[in-house]
Amino acid sequence: MKKKIEKALKSAIKDLQLDKKLPVADFNVLIERPKLEAYGDYTTNVAMAIAEKTKMNPMAAAGLICDKLKRKKSIFEDVKAVQPGFINFFLSKKALLKEINRVLGRGDDYGKSNIGKGKTIIIDYSSVNIAKPFSVGHLRSTIIGQTIYNLYKHLGYKTIGDNHIGDWGTQFGKLLYAIKKWGREKEISRSPVKILMKLYVKFHQEAEKNPEIEDEARNWFKKLERGDKEALLLWRKCVRWSLKEFERTYKLLGIKIDLVLGESFYQKMAEDVIKEALKAGVAKESQGAVIISFPGDLLPPLLIRKSDGTTLYSSRDLAAIKYRRKRFKPVKIVYEVGAEQILYFKQLFWAAELLGWGKREDYVHIAHGMMRLPTGKMSTRKGKVILLDDLLSEAIERAKKIALEKNPNIQKKQLERISRIIGIGAVKYNNLSRRPLTDIVFKWDEALNLEGNSGPYIQYSYVRAKSILKNVKKTKTTLEGLDLSEKEIRLFKNLIKFPEIVKTAAESYKPNLICDYLFKMSQGFNSFYEEFPVLAEKDKEKKTARII
Repeated sequence: MKKKIEKALKSAIKDLQLDKKLPVADFNVLIERPKLEAYGDYTTNVAMAIAEKTKMNPMAAAGLICDKLKRKKSIFEDVKAVQPGFINFFLSKKALLKEINRVLGRGDDYGKSNIGKGKTIIIDYSSVNIAKPFSVGHLRSTIIGQTIYNLYKHLGYKTIGDNHIGDWGTQFGKLLYAIKKWGREKEISRSPVKILMKLYVKFHQEAEKNPEIEDEARNWFKKLERGDKEALLLWRKCVRWSLKEFERTYKLLGIKIDLVLGESFYQKMAEDVIKEALKAGVAKESQGAVIISFPGDLLPPLLIRKSDGTTLYSSRDLAAIKYRRKRFKPVKIVYEVGAEQILYFKQLFWAAELLGWGKREDYVHIAHGMMRLPTGKMSTRKGKVILLDDLLSEAIERAKKIALEKNPNIQKKQLERISRIIGIGAVKYNNLSRRPLTDIVFKWDEALNLEGNSGPYIQYSYVRAKSILKNVKKTKTTLEGLDLSEKEIRLFKNLIKFPEIVKTAAESYKPNLICDYLFKMSQGFNSFYEEFPVLAEKDKEKKTARII
C-alpha cells in the first residue's frame, strides 16, 4: 500500500511540475504512518521538502498536491493539507478491501518481499562459550539474533546465521589446568559441562588465594596455541561435550544455525591479519604488544596481540571479518552481542575499515541490555549463574499448571506439547517484546500473563481465531459490497501494516516492533470478537466479513 501511495504521489508531483505549477527540484519522498489515527492512514512532509529547496510556501505546495490526489478515488477517501505543510492520506474502502484480498491470496507469504534478492547478510548471534553451560545471559543474543535472521530472510536476503562460539582464549588455559589438577575423566564424562563449570569456578577461587596458578594457566594456553597433543586432546573433548548440550537447547528454542565456526577456526588466520596490519601501517608495536590506533585518538587503541605473543579475540574477530567477506561477500555483517561490548565493536569496525575491508557502515552491532532475575546479574566466575535449561524447565512446568487449570481432562501427550509451546514461547516473547538495548528483570507473572502483552496472550488469540476457522466451511468469499463496522475497518487497516512492520523491524534491528504489532492485532481481534459474534451471526454478509 505504501508503494502505491508513493507512486501516486510522485505521479501527481510530476504532473504539477509539467504544468509548471510546482518548481522542478530533486527531493526524497518520505511516506510514514502518523502518530495519531486522526491524522490519517499515512502522511508525508514532501511539501515542506519542496518548500525548503524552492522557497515555495509549503501549504501552497501541499494544497496543489492534495487537489491532484483527491481525484484518485480508487486509493483515497480524502487527502488533507495541514500546517505547517504535511499531507495526510485517508485510504478509501475500495483500496482497503483490495489489499485485504491480496492478504487472503498470499496467505502465509503476505509480508514477504524480494528487496534483498541477490544480497547476502551474515547474522552473528548466540556465541556461547565452550565448557560453560548455556546461561540465561546468552538467551537474548540467541533469540534476538534468530529473529533478525528470520526477518531478513522474509525480505528475500540470503541470510547466514553464524554461531561464533567462544572455543579459544586464555580461559582455556585455566580450564585445562583445572582439569589436570582436580578433574577426573570418568566423573567429567558423566555430566561434562556442569562439572567443567565447577572446575572453572574452582580455579578462580584458588587463584584468589594463590595468584601464581594464573602463570601456569597461561602456559597451558601457550601449549594449546603451539598444538601440544595433550592440550589439544583435552580441549577437543571440551568442545565436543559442549556442542552436544547446546544443540539440545537450540532445538528446544527453535534456533537454526547455519555455521558454527569458533575462535579456534580463526586463530591461525589471526597471526596473518596481525602481520597484514603491521605491514600496512595500520597497527604498530607498543611495549611488546601490537595495537591499532585510530585517527585523532577518537577511540582508545585496539590491542590485537599481547606482549607475551598470544592472539586475542580482537585479532580473531578481524580474521573472521576477512574470511566472511572473502567467502560470502555480504552486504552487511550484523553482530548481536551485549551492550557492554559497544566500545569494542566501534573499535573493531573502524579497524576493519582502516584495513580496507569496506566501510564501518557495512558492520552493525545490535547491543542488547542485561537480562536479570530478581537475584541480579549472572556471573560464571563466581558460580552464581542461572542456567537457561533451569529457566526453560520451570517455564514449561508453570505452563503445565496453567494448561491443567484450563483443561483438567487434557491428555498427557497433548499436555506435554502444549506446555512446552506456551512455556518456551513465554520466555522468548518476554525478551523479544522489549527493545534490545533495554535491561530486563524477568518476572514470571509478566511472562505467563494470559491477559497482558505476553506470549501466552498472543498464542491464546491465535488459537481462538483458528478455532473459529476450524468450524467454518471453506467457501469462496468476496469482499465487494460488504458493510463493515469501524472495528472491522480498524482491524483491516492494522492487518495491512504487516509488510511495513517487517521491513521496519528488520532495518532498525528491533524485533520488538513485531511484538508490538502482534499485541495490537490480538487486542483488536479479541475486542472485536467480544462485541460481534462470528459463528452465531445470522446475516450471511456480516458473517462473511467477520470470518475474513
